[in-house]
Amino acid sequence: MTQVTSTIGDPAVRAEHSAAVAAIERAYAAIPAGGPVRLAKQTSNLFRFRDAAATANPGLDVSAFGHVLHVDPANRTAVVGGMTTYEDLVEATLRYSLMPMVVPQLKTITLGGAVSGLGVESTSLRNGMPHESVLSMDILTGDGRVVTAAPDGEHADLYYGFPNSYGTLGYALSLTIELEPVKPYVHLRHFRFDDAAACMQAVAEVAQTGSYKSHRADFIDGTVFALDEMYLTIGAFSDVAPWRSDYTRERIYYQSIRGPKEDFLTISDYLWRWDTDWFWVSRAIGVQHPVVRRLWPRRYRRSDVYRKLVAWYRNHDIDRRRGKPASEAVIQDVEIPVERSAEFLAFFGKHVGMSPVWMCPLRLRGERTWPLYPMKPGQVYVNFGFWGTVKLPAGESDGYYNRQVEDAVTDLGGHKGLYSTSFYSRDAFWTLYNGPEYAQLKRAYDGEGRLADLYDKCVRGI
Repeated sequence: MTQVTSTIGDPAVRAEHSAAVAAIERAYAAIPAGGPVRLAKQTSNLFRFRDAAATANPGLDVSAFGHVLHVDPANRTAVVGGMTTYEDLVEATLRYSLMPMVVPQLKTITLGGAVSGLGVESTSLRNGMPHESVLSMDILTGDGRVVTAAPDGEHADLYYGFPNSYGTLGYALSLTIELEPVKPYVHLRHFRFDDAAACMQAVAEVAQTGSYKSHRADFIDGTVFALDEMYLTIGAFSDVAPWRSDYTRERIYYQSIRGPKEDFLTISDYLWRWDTDWFWVSRAIGVQHPVVRRLWPRRYRRSDVYRKLVAWYRNHDIDRRRGKPASEAVIQDVEIPVERSAEFLAFFGKHVGMSPVWMCPLRLRGERTWPLYPMKPGQVYVNFGFWGTVKLPAGESDGYYNRQVEDAVTDLGGHKGLYSTSFYSRDAFWTLYNGPEYAQLKRAYDGEGRLADLYDKCVRGI
């Protein structure tokens, strides 16, 4: 019995989970040598779309690992299946007035996905990234073993190397994570800046003091509408709410940031404030039109529904059929040191020009580092997220904008998330993402190369 499984309180749940682990070990062993390995997942938040032929193989059934297995309110921990969505995880923990230390913005992101693929949100300046609150993991490795990876012990190297491995070393079957207490409401204040440097100076102040203009910063993120119009949104837990806003109906959250300057949301509505309209991406699908919004059922106002529509739109090449000019999808999250973040915004405004742009300050929780995504302890970064399409100049092809972004991020000492298309050369990629350390982990946990390597998966799309 593994370490994670042994902490599940209910004997029946523990036995069921142990049986599921044994079953997936057998299923993995039955895949022919050299055969493709993939997970049969109902949802995805990756933006490396595969064609039908690439997904014809039904994949490993991981549905048994999509549940919260145990919540320990006294110790503020939870044992969670790796394929559990944050929507289900949050629902389970809020019953005890607890939440994960970091809750990514979209409901269908899975815990295992956020840990192996990284994630940030508005608690990331306090709590870092999701993998930093993992106490231990049971991982099905590429060579077919199920091992327990923890900060200490035989598989500590896998524990530290798992973040940013994107399923190329193995799959998390269950994880024990830390939780933090919540209050019923979040009190938001939106602070406007007309200068990027001043905005980043305010981020640095929040990082140092934990507040801004006497408003406690339990949460902090921001929105850039233009280089002379950007907002930091500071949220504080609250026991009371003089009023409560609801952005799951006609009103749209990101539009509200421009005014009024103050707001109250329930903790649940705050955590999913971005999911209802997939930040602002739903406008491209027409869902923000007042008539459409009134007719569009609330149960379909979700990021996973919009993503399916985007996939359908892309697979049927609708833009080309409608005669639209060639455009490039620029879908990225990048982290830039706060001291150079104003430079990044100036570059982005001049060379890409997409808006809005999401901002999310973050830093590592302590001195611990993670080899496949090297960040400096104590350094404050700002995550910039931008998701949309930009018209290509005449004669240019796909990659024109994304390559410029990648070069700028590298020049500014930042990092790029790998959930979307990348264009790095192999040498450049392994310089940025610690090729020697990854090669050592690959030999230790997937010596026969049954799983794609990180470059092939994240750049070549294999």
